[in-house]
Amino acid sequence: MAPIRVLHCVAGLGHGGYESLVMNLYRQMDRDKVQFDFVSSFPGVYEAEIEALGGVIHRIPFITQKGPFVYTAALDRVLRAGPRYPIVHSHMDKFSGLVMQRAAKAGIPVRIAHSHNTKNEGGLAFQLVKDHYGRMVLPWATDLFACSKAAARWMFGEKAGDAHILFNGVQPEHFAPRAPARARLRAAWGLGEGTLVLGHVGRFTAQKNHAFLLEVFAALHALRPDSALVLAGTGPLQEQAARAAAGLGLEQAVRFLGAREDVPDLLSAFDCFVFPSLHEGLPVTLVEAQAAGLPVVASSAITDEVCITPLVRRLGLDQPAALWAQAALNAAAPGFAARRCPADAIRAAGYDIADAARWLQDFYLKKAGEVQPWSGR
Repeated sequence: MAPIRVLHCVAGLGHGGYESLVMNLYRQMDRDKVQFDFVSSFPGVYEAEIEALGGVIHRIPFITQKGPFVYTAALDRVLRAGPRYPIVHSHMDKFSGLVMQRAAKAGIPVRIAHSHNTKNEGGLAFQLVKDHYGRMVLPWATDLFACSKAAARWMFGEKAGDAHILFNGVQPEHFAPRAPARARLRAAWGLGEGTLVLGHVGRFTAQKNHAFLLEVFAALHALRPDSALVLAGTGPLQEQAARAAAGLGLEQAVRFLGAREDVPDLLSAFDCFVFPSLHEGLPVTLVEAQAAGLPVVASSAITDEVCITPLVRRLGLDQPAALWAQAALNAAAPGFAARRCPADAIRAAGYDIADAARWLQDFYLKKAGEVQPWSGR
């Protein structure tokens, strides 16, 4: 019997929070039963792996590239091509409203809108467009998913209680502290074991607040000249961040790594993960950091649900950079030798990706079994 094919709608397939979650789930699926295909507009590092796993990628121009009419027409072609997908699972936040409507018009019986954030990005006009599509989610979606209660409230409003909360899970042992990787990476960066390394993994966007992160590091570097800041990720504000680092006289102490596939090794090389995001749904990077036993200093805008272990300390973004710097120094003080992977705590909190994937696979199979094949009417 052929597997059920689920169409996942994403903006792109690069490194990012929800992209990492989808790929983690995909890897755990029994692909004899459930196979993932994708609608994607922007290329990314996961494309080769998806195709190797048997997935199909439908590439269409994004709304911001060609406008909503071109995007809608391209999406319709995918949704209406035979054989029809029984399930569409959209990860495009409020743009999911458009996906839900078009999937319903195409006769797709199971339509899942998945919220991964708690706030719109972009300028006022862009936010108004997203809010317009956001109002289409509830009338057209058959099922609601969110990564946290806050993400559910933001996207589904009064229907937030109907959403399934699917935590951004990981394989905890995959992130266990690795002394050889730590030594290798620090040598590659020209840093010794005694250097205090702050780290961050995330796209260079306004949401991630790299400007404040650099202020924090500047305050810490004044206290600990033998320190470095290591930034993994790409994005539209990367060059701006590099200029800001130079303006603070930190160009020799800040490392810009670009996109990386070796996040578990990076986490072993860091002494503290600093995460001053303006808003988040539920950042999987913080789950990964805790799995690595890595101390975290994060903004109080981060949901309580990601504070799985005592490794996380949250501070308000209204607190001075100097206070953040001191918190990072204090958090890193126990040193690498004291770090352990808290796998049991992560599993107990519901963040084991194998458990999440089993639940999702059962959900897909049950939903697909409840619907009738497309009749063409």
